[in-house]
Amino acid sequence: MHKVLVIEDDRGVADYLHQGLSECGYRVDVAHDGPSGRALALGGNYALVLLDVMLPGCDGFEVLRAIRDKGGQPVLMLTARDRLDDKVLGLNAGADDYLVKPFAFSELRARVEALIRRGHASIQEQTVLRVADLELDLAAHNVRREGRRIELSTKEFQLLSLLLRRKGQVLTRTTLAERVWNIHFDSDTNMVEVAVRRLRAKVDDAFRHKLIHTVRGVGYILEFRGGADGDA
Repeated sequence: MHKVLVIEDDRGVADYLHQGLSECGYRVDVAHDGPSGRALALGGNYALVLLDVMLPGCDGFEVLRAIRDKGGQPVLMLTARDRLDDKVLGLNAGADDYLVKPFAFSELRARVEALIRRGHASIQEQTVLRVADLELDLAAHNVRREGRRIELSTKEFQLLSLLLRRKGQVLTRTTLAERVWNIHFDSDTNMVEVAVRRLRAKVDDAFRHKLIHTVRGVGYILEFRGGADGDA
């Protein structure tokens, strides 16, 4: 049975979706605000997220960004905002589909089924993240380099997952603090630097080619640079 998450603050709409999708054979969880929906989406194994845009706490676009940082499941945005600009914004932010309220349940069901089919194949392909000889298996929750298993804490695993998903991109300390620790970055602390140093000690120090590089004054980037070892 596929699990579906509905993030919708209108309780009438949420109840309607919960009942309709349950009758179609899905296991449905519901959140009525942005923060609780984001927590469920990041912590649960959902085949699809139905996401409203206007939510209390944080809006649907913020929730969507958090889901995409994790890699995440397919997202169908449901909203009364029917302007073309809104649709483009949602799709550019990483939504897989966009449905304007009010909608016919038959159309919603068809889109849900299509996205779950597509997402199932995609998730299977994205279970293992790799760069060079470093491999992170999301499903098995383990990390290996040169075939050797590396033990990481939960936060170290999340940090490495984010760097791998964004390999080749510079991630600022603020982005890392928000995405891994879910806090706004405090420039008076060196929390991110300490965490990256510990991660490097486990995944880089014992190996010839370094993969985590510092971009001074900005943040960090994970990429394979061949013979060019060490920080940028």
